[in-house]
Amino acid sequence: MQKRLRIGVLYSRVRVEEKWIFAAMEKRGIDYERLDDRAVSFDLENPTPWRAFDAVLERSISYNNGLYALRILNAFGVPTINTAAVAEVCGDKLTTSAMLARAGVPQPRNMAAFSPESALEAIEVFGYPVVLKPVVGSWGRLLAKINDRDAAEAVLEHKSTLGSVQHSVFYIQEYIKKPGRDIRVVVVGERVLTAMYRKSEHWITNTARGGEGELCPVTPEIEALCLKAAAAVGGGVLAVDLVEHPEKGMVVNEINHTMEFHTVQPLNGIDIADEIVSYVMNAAKTDSNRG
Repeated sequence: MQKRLRIGVLYSRVRVEEKWIFAAMEKRGIDYERLDDRAVSFDLENPTPWRAFDAVLERSISYNNGLYALRILNAFGVPTINTAAVAEVCGDKLTTSAMLARAGVPQPRNMAAFSPESALEAIEVFGYPVVLKPVVGSWGRLLAKINDRDAAEAVLEHKSTLGSVQHSVFYIQEYIKKPGRDIRVVVVGERVLTAMYRKSEHWITNTARGGEGELCPVTPEIEALCLKAAAAVGGGVLAVDLVEHPEKGMVVNEINHTMEFHTVQPLNGIDIADEIVSYVMNAAKTDSNRG
């Protein structure tokens, strides 16, 4: 008799996406458990309870909570979607850029510096305007468009004063005059499921910041670029954000490993939640068969 698989879903808050994922699992009759990351704990000397899961889908809002949970679960030998290695790369914009550069994936010009002085020199090399990003962050928060030297000095001093480890790393990106939109592409495994334009009059086009979604055709160029980008960071369930660069053409801006999809799913009729559940189940079966 074939073993019935048991799946865990680690989450911070039951958003629309989690409701859809839970519904997809219930529709399939999957034995799953909801794991609130604010309530769980890990006994590092007793991995047995966690090894009862054939796979765990990580949906934490907190990058740190999700990353450390994935590291522990992977150390316990529990398959996770995504893996800790993928989360570590995608959760850090600078690391993502480094991996994309290694794989030869086109992206905006980026530079990194570790002091306000060297960061200012790098910004001057770019010329104004430039974009200063936190290495860790989501929903378009803490981005700064720097229009002149005075603004650069003020923002760099502000980040230095904040004093955190993350704010001591300066991630500088060229400012791209995009056509009032970027493109969010959903990748699950080796498949590009769908894409949408995120449109806004503001230079930040995230839907979390008021951007509007509109269906985007998945062209062969978009498909090939996103599959290459996904492979560069380790693959899995990912959202690849593209920008239409006026000189370079399509470039990869960021990759998200715990994507929201409440805007794109209603646009295309594709049940993204069910596709994610299917991927999780296949990962669990593969690991179970390997064992």
